[in-house]
Amino acid sequence: MKKLLAILLVVAAGGVAAFHLLTFYDNDFRYGRMRETPAVKPHEEPLPIMPAGVVPVSGGDALYRRTPAAQLASPVALDEAAVIARGKAVYFTFCAQCHGLEHNGEGTVGQSFKPLPTDLRGEMVQSKPTGELFHTVSYGIPGGRQPALETTVTVEDRWSVVAYVKSLGLRR
Repeated sequence: MKKLLAILLVVAAGGVAAFHLLTFYDNDFRYGRMRETPAVKPHEEPLPIMPAGVVPVSGGDALYRRTPAAQLASPVALDEAAVIARGKAVYFTFCAQCHGLEHNGEGTVGQSFKPLPTDLRGEMVQSKPTGELFHTVSYGIPGGRQPALETTVTVEDRWSVVAYVKSLGLRR
């Protein structure tokens, strides 16, 4: 009988403790309950009006992706010194780790790849049209190691990188 009473007492104490924990969680817990947060009640205040031009309705990266690479034309002057300088800055931020400081595919990260990344001053790259280079930089090489930079680098900066790579010329 004493054992049964002790077990009932322990169960009752556990129930009371659980009730107090749940009550604390509901009433005093610092982060509150999800049903009480303002994020769940978005229509209590009027929704803000989105300014015009925030969401593009024409052009953009989707247009570049759909257009065949041979038909792409740069929106920036690829032979302008400022564009090439911007492309060089973007190259050394996003590309030099693999393609290297000498553009030969022997960057710190690229050395671990088999095969090595492409030599950007080689015939294979320098003979490609600018649209193809833009596609490669933007959307990567299917089955290759070239990452797609479309979500990382802006359209103008990708064209600037293409201008910079083309300005390097063939390796002699």
